[in-house]
Amino acid sequence: MKLDEKIAIVTGASSGLGAAISEALVQNGTQVYGLARNTQALSSLQQKLGAQFIPVSLDISDFETVKSWVNQTFSENKTPDILINNAGAGSFGKIDEMPSEEWHAMINTNLNGMYYITSQIAGLMKKKKEVSHIINIGSILGSMGRAESAAYCATKYGVQGFSDALFKELRFYNIKVTCFNPGSIATHFFESSGIAAHSNMLHPQDLANTLVHILQTPDNMLISDMTIRPLNPKTPEN
Repeated sequence: MKLDEKIAIVTGASSGLGAAISEALVQNGTQVYGLARNTQALSSLQQKLGAQFIPVSLDISDFETVKSWVNQTFSENKTPDILINNAGAGSFGKIDEMPSEEWHAMINTNLNGMYYITSQIAGLMKKKKEVSHIINIGSILGSMGRAESAAYCATKYGVQGFSDALFKELRFYNIKVTCFNPGSIATHFFESSGIAAHSNMLHPQDLANTLVHILQTPDNMLISDMTIRPLNPKTPEN
């Protein structure tokens, strides 16, 4: 896919990997609708990226809000070419100590939110002749467990299964589906589990550039699943 003049949706766009993906797409000529709940962070990102980045303050775990926004923004004559399901919530701790509210927050964002927006956008993409692409941001914890991460792992295993089934369902409509599974990323995401970011972790900009490469593959080439890890995951010695 040539990214120039394409339309993309990036969820969880206000910071971290989502912001890096948005920037990489804009640099390649793509118009990006960046979805997140943090209005101030979205506004700051728009000031950095310019008019090609359109901030959308929206909670993807609210189905009616998602449905209404899609209906108001898109039509058969204006359809997204790319959907990046990046929004994710993560809480970590012992299963018998984790508040149920945190479990529900992860389910509602990581699984329900992904389903809500994908179900609305896929129908529009199916009517296009040109190739479209859905990329779901999973995790290496979607194929391996980690102590005190049972709830988060459950959602990321779900993302893996959702993606695998979805690519088989949509491939004959010229819609690619990729599950993109990074290891530890140098953001603040895992700090609640006692893991601080360091320079040996994967960097958001590098992952965003890799994701752009996946989008730019030939139309009849599908990378359905990709796992990316740090070569050396250890914290650098002082």
